[in-house]
Amino acid sequence: MPVVDAHTHLDACGATDAASVSTMVDRAERAGVSRVVTVADDLNAARWAAEASTWDERVFAAVALHPTRTSSFTEADKAELERLAARPRVVAVGETGLDYYWDYAPQKAQHEAFRWHIDLAKRLDKTLMIHDRDAHEDIFRILEEEGAPSTVVFHCFSGDLEFARRCVDAGYVLSFAGTATFRNAHALREAAAFVPTYQMLVETDAPFLTPHPFRGRPNEPYCVVYTLRDLALLRGVEPAELAAAVSANAERVFRLPAVTSDVSGSDRLR
Repeated sequence: MPVVDAHTHLDACGATDAASVSTMVDRAERAGVSRVVTVADDLNAARWAAEASTWDERVFAAVALHPTRTSSFTEADKAELERLAARPRVVAVGETGLDYYWDYAPQKAQHEAFRWHIDLAKRLDKTLMIHDRDAHEDIFRILEEEGAPSTVVFHCFSGDLEFARRCVDAGYVLSFAGTATFRNAHALREAAAFVPTYQMLVETDAPFLTPHPFRGRPNEPYCVVYTLRDLALLRGVEPAELAAAVSANAERVFRLPAVTSDVSGSDRLR
């Protein structure tokens, strides 16, 4: 079954133009990855991602200003991000949220930017893709205060079982990256085993967070299949069953066209 990489950074993986994007996605498709969402973390990356999504039918985009870059966030920046986010192949506003691990941006600036991105996602009726690093409580509080968009994805979910329960109860979607395959990530793996299949995605966050057993090596979208296989084993289901479920979730969450197989067995978008 084909699977969707729900969060990657093709530019950071080394793609620069239409040819290199297609080469990277071809490599992913040979491993069973049918589509990818390439995600921006600053304005230059947002411009690139929005364009890259038009170069290959298997590529979609998400745009936002990463919380660590919010110390300067002008009205002109907001206007440009809004124009980019409105484009049809930009399927999410993200990654936005809070990051308390790094001190690149004051928390006040991060909070203001996060609230603005929440409002943008609601105005455009697009999925909100959240970056949450050491900021669970404030993320949850701000979502409640602002009123969450209809669809919220916690990219690279990093919480424990208790936080996963709260997110699931709120109707949020949890996306798991290679960190969920690390054998010392006991709390995260407990959360990954618990999340209802209907509220689950898989991702690479490439070029970061390469899954076990290739941890420490460069990551690319094709590696999402290793995360999926590991999660299937953890949850006691067949990999094809989990692949079908998370692909259907990605189609729903990001409003992607479905993939069908023609008589030759090749996958095609519809």
